[in-house]
Amino acid sequence: MADNSFSDGVPPDSGEAAKNAGGPGQSAAPETQLEGSPAEKLTDQVMQNPQVLAALQERLDSVSHTPSSYIETLPRAVKRRINALKQLQVRCAHIEAKFYEEVHDLERKYAALYQPLFDKRREFITGDVEPTDAESEWHSENEEDDKLAGDMKNKVVIAEKPAAEEPNPRGIPEFWFTIFRNVDMLSELVQEYDEPILKHLQDIKVKFSDPGQPMSFVLEFHFEPNDYFTNPVLTKTYKMKSEPDKADPFSFEGPEIVDCDGCTIDWKKGRNVTVKTIKKKQKHKGRGTVRTITKQVPNESFFNFFNPLKASGDGESLDEDSEFTLASDFEIGHFFRERIVPRAVLYFTGEAIEDDDNFEEGEEGEEEELEGDEEGEDEDDAEVTPKV
Repeated sequence: MADNSFSDGVPPDSGEAAKNAGGPGQSAAPETQLEGSPAEKLTDQVMQNPQVLAALQERLDSVSHTPSSYIETLPRAVKRRINALKQLQVRCAHIEAKFYEEVHDLERKYAALYQPLFDKRREFITGDVEPTDAESEWHSENEEDDKLAGDMKNKVVIAEKPAAEEPNPRGIPEFWFTIFRNVDMLSELVQEYDEPILKHLQDIKVKFSDPGQPMSFVLEFHFEPNDYFTNPVLTKTYKMKSEPDKADPFSFEGPEIVDCDGCTIDWKKGRNVTVKTIKKKQKHKGRGTVRTITKQVPNESFFNFFNPLKASGDGESLDEDSEFTLASDFEIGHFFRERIVPRAVLYFTGEAIEDDDNFEEGEEGEEEELEGDEEGEDEDDAEVTPKV
């Protein structure tokens, strides 16, 4: 009599079906083949979970909507035409590079026109030349208030104490040093022991590369005779590139600084602020005696600006810190060229800095306002705590 129990884990009809499938004379299939592997069971369970299916569908939708995935679905003939468009784009990049080369030529031309004005600026700053009344005339927004204050001051007579004569220093004292102090990007580089040296700075000039030479510009820092170094001029040369990269031509966005060279500062004895002397004790391993040695180590200073890192060559890559330092150096050089030198008086008075700050605050204000609107939509039902 046949046993109808489930002791073997297989229902009677399933067992009979398995025997029939095996054919006469063949044994039944193993039970594991009927039950399936654990991985298959897990897959079945996952695919029956609505939340998992929804997340998977969302993932597939996001992938399917990327531009690259769309391009892959296009016919081969269309892809061929797209490649032709890319060739045209590379040719456009090379034309753009020529455009910037001509812009550099124009900069050189107009730099020669600016220079007589900058030379006169230096004469006024150093006091070599006194501006005429016509050259000194300037109508400011606060002119009426200043005139009223001057009239009131003239009417006040103090009998007990005669008015002290107003000082009349030579030129505009500490002109360039004040600019360094006003501009955050520069003041961060200046140490306390740099300040007496920068007070001797008389002028900063920008010189562009000659026609036919590789694109570059030189920053010249002109110093009056001082107790720190003998160089009358310290220079920093920035080398530029204005051509699309062969490996990535579509990344071209105009000329970029690719390297820079400093100069050797001829420091007077004991005056080099870019190094400091430290004392270190050394103990002899055998005898146990201790000696004190002195050595020079690098010191933070603005004048390290004239001893820059070199851009990597021969395929070698810089570490992350070095890349950041070099990028910051390029940014400072560009800022001197584009902003500080052409608009020096406005950075001295702070007007240019206020304009920059107002522009940045305007952008941030718009962003914060948009963020506030979004938060308001999300938190309409949030509890509001009144201000006390």
